[in-house]
Amino acid sequence: MRILVAMSGGVDSSVAAVLLKKAGHEVIGLTMKTWSYDSADLSKRKNTGCCNLDDINDARSVGVAYEFPHYILDLQEEFGQAVIDHFVSEYLAGRTPNPCILCNTYIKWDALLRRSKQLRCEAIATGHYARIGYEGGRYFVQRAVDLTKDQSYVLWGLSQEVLSQTLFPLGELTKARTRALAAEWGLSRVADKKDSYEICFIPEGDYRQFLRKKAPSFIESLKGGVIRHVEGYVVGTHEGYPFYTIGQRRRLPALGRPHYVIDIQPETNTIVIGPEEYLTQRVLIMREVVWHRYPSLPYEGYPVRIKVRHMDPGHEGRLYTLSDGRIKAVFAEGVKAITPGQAAVAYEGDSVVVGGWIERP
Repeated sequence: MRILVAMSGGVDSSVAAVLLKKAGHEVIGLTMKTWSYDSADLSKRKNTGCCNLDDINDARSVGVAYEFPHYILDLQEEFGQAVIDHFVSEYLAGRTPNPCILCNTYIKWDALLRRSKQLRCEAIATGHYARIGYEGGRYFVQRAVDLTKDQSYVLWGLSQEVLSQTLFPLGELTKARTRALAAEWGLSRVADKKDSYEICFIPEGDYRQFLRKKAPSFIESLKGGVIRHVEGYVVGTHEGYPFYTIGQRRRLPALGRPHYVIDIQPETNTIVIGPEEYLTQRVLIMREVVWHRYPSLPYEGYPVRIKVRHMDPGHEGRLYTLSDGRIKAVFAEGVKAITPGQAAVAYEGDSVVVGGWIERP
């Protein structure tokens, strides 16, 4: 097949491209530039692993070595509108966003599909650690063989159309095997390259400073907001509720024993804190859900295992549909720090059943 491969310049997408090339496919590499570092302080840059000139050159070097074309696609305008603006607005609404899921759903795969059609490709591929299953006429994301690197959680937003045209060449590999293949195949520029963990458009790793730059007057107006104890009394003030997330312990008043952020109330510029036991919830509501394994809930109270953040091991629970299409998840036991703005993803074994944004606990 002719396959369009998304290449970030890291070891995973590089090995994915070469795997496909060695399997006899016609590969076209595409690096998407989503962010410019012109305004960033690169002296403080953490390892973000995308979008800078070194990463683009690393991706291009793989294409040169293995004789397949490589292109660069500038998506800064689309990325700014769909991801960065949403990132800022979610924090200002008192929620904690996940920009990687938004980028996957609305930017990367959309761009890949459009370019794939223009280049007459039959499939698109990425270096994600995940697999795609097919049964009963439906495609669905499955967890990778290497569970320590599994990225199925961030892929729940992909539609049936997208999944039907997507390949994950690394889904059956371990990370150690991927690095070994890179070394074996002479990909010296990427073989030992560190993984990216930070948000790509915040290379310094300080989202609070990023918000100050993006919404300076609004952030300034929030100074002096109240920190209220869950039992009702005021215990201090804060510099602005967007600088806090559910479950946060740092930067709170000392009250004799650990306290955590329990609730964020933007309408009154209030942070509510309390002891750890107040963090636990047994119900959450999911909105904007995307179905994978089934077209809808097989039956009310369907048993699943639900992750409420990327590194979450998951929690036993049951799903129920609400009249407006949202999903209610009820956990068998309490779950800590359920955070509005993050995603909840429900699994049946290794298969994603449904995913959606956490509206509230």
